Amino acid sequence: MPNLDRLRDELARIDRELLELVARRQAVSAKVGERKRASQTPPRDYRQEKVVIERARAAASDLGLPPRLAEDLVLSLIRSSLTVQERGSVAAAARGGGKRALVIGGSGKMGEWFVRFLSSQGFEVENADPDGGDHADWATTSLDHDLIVVATPMVIANEILERLAEIGPPGLVFDIGSLKSPVRSGLMALAEAGVRVTSVHPMFGPDTELLSGEHVIFVDVGRADATEGAEALFASTMATRVRMDLESHDRVMGFVLGLSHALNITFFTALARSGETTPRLADVSSTTFEAQLDVARALAGENPHMYFEIQSLNEYGDVALKELVAAAERVRDAVEAGDEDAFVALMSAGRDYLESRGSPE
Repeated sequence: MPNLDRLRDELARIDRELLELVARRQAVSAKVGERKRASQTPPRDYRQEKVVIERARAAASDLGLPPRLAEDLVLSLIRSSLTVQERGSVAAAARGGGKRALVIGGSGKMGEWFVRFLSSQGFEVENADPDGGDHADWATTSLDHDLIVVATPMVIANEILERLAEIGPPGLVFDIGSLKSPVRSGLMALAEAGVRVTSVHPMFGPDTELLSGEHVIFVDVGRADATEGAEALFASTMATRVRMDLESHDRVMGFVLGLSHALNITFFTALARSGETTPRLADVSSTTFEAQLDVARALAGENPHMYFEIQSLNEYGDVALKELVAAAERVRDAVEAGDEDAFVALMSAGRDYLESRGSPE
């Protein structure tokens, strides 16, 4: 019988061979992306993805492997291939060729994302911090850039936008805040000063590589040309681009961000205050609990100051929080009263609502 070390060495060789095959697949995917761009074929083909997944599941069955394992593996490979193709499309578009961009707050997580994103488009990107630091103070730069992105906390962002309005830079200016009412006065001041200004909200985190399935919201503040210019930056990606007015944006974010964040903060706060230790809960965990725990764990690791801003600075945020409290009370009341019909009605109403939203591709 081979000893354990020899078996582990064999596994290491197999892993290497698998990764070499993945690298070959990536190279072919890059060529596929080139052909798609040349023929102006949409980058994502869900029907073809279904064919690939079904083919993998069938092959897995023939090999005595779980079809779900094959599906998960192929989905990961598809996502990786799409990332390669999207990067190729962004680079090929070269929208920033010969242009200069300034990212104010480019050392923050989303600021760094925009530095990378704009650099991939050919922009010559300058990173500036509001307080100087390791990078130049933005106020000491020429501000004659083709594009200025304000990627700072919202309170600071509004102050920066108002100062930019006094200067009147010639290029396109936009913020990337999660809310727009806190930067309303700065955006309006820029618009009144005749600056090409708009507002952008990337609905994804800084670790996002593939924009397929992600949303980017564009809030027009009276300069349609500026909004079109900001949208053009994402035209070569697979992101879904959505336009909204400022007030509607923050009302919707009260639920999309405020409610979901508050729900998870409430969840892990209840656990933390319950006295139950994590190891004990892990011993008797369930699929639903683990799924909720994963979401809550990811949120708990984020910047709490930013999350407080999202809750406290939204003029419409209290609506969602009141609904959350009221919903929790309805569940409690039904349970305490032993009212099974009321409890079932709550779940039925929720199921109907969720089914009406449909399923993602």
